[in-house]
Amino acid sequence: MNTSRTAQTTGSPSEAPTPQASDRVRPRPNDPSRRRGQDLVIGRLQDFGRAPYQFRSGESESYFVKLLTRRGEKMLWGKDLERALSNSATQPERGDQVGARRSGRDAVTIVAKERDAEGRVVRQSEQLAHRQRWVVEKVQFFAERSRLAQRVRDEQADLRETVRTHPELASTFISLQGAKDLAERRIADPRDRERFLNLVREAMARSIHRGEPLPSVRLNTPARSANRTSQSSEAQRSKGRDAPTR
Repeated sequence: MNTSRTAQTTGSPSEAPTPQASDRVRPRPNDPSRRRGQDLVIGRLQDFGRAPYQFRSGESESYFVKLLTRRGEKMLWGKDLERALSNSATQPERGDQVGARRSGRDAVTIVAKERDAEGRVVRQSEQLAHRQRWVVEKVQFFAERSRLAQRVRDEQADLRETVRTHPELASTFISLQGAKDLAERRIADPRDRERFLNLVREAMARSIHRGEPLPSVRLNTPARSANRTSQSSEAQRSKGRDAPTR
């Protein structure tokens, strides 16, 4: 009797036509490998690399991540997994406990191939498809991001104290302040302003929770501004000295 366990497979070809609703993978509500959000898969990183999709001969090259979860092995597929691993903030290695989450998708155009019974390509056509974006990090990363998202959602939190203890949120709050300034200039109804700001705040909190890069805002410090002004003035004086006289 064969008692070997078959690895679960999650994902689709990195560039594949959008599936029908009945084909989409829905998270199991009781799956203990999914925590802090139904789309977060947690397990020990066993292996990763490039390979034909689902290791099938003749399929286009994709990228896989193999995790050992409480329910057994789970295979994730998608070309963006390679970028997610190489650019990850925590740089997971084999043996680490990691989380993997779909963070969105991008529209792409692919060449779909139709094959005959013997596997020969008989027809090709361009199709609109969606490529999944992934975040793959050590589990501690997602726990911290969940806490940061709660800080952003808390309108009563002390701003200075929050930025002091979590300086990585400084750009987020600068962006929120920019949204507030814009709303005050463009939206007359106070209730509409409040709804707009709540939507912006929640969008930022969800982005942080998913593990996406934090917003980056370059601060225009007085010293930097004064330096640019001094350089600009010197350039104007130099231009005046070098300009031909008439």
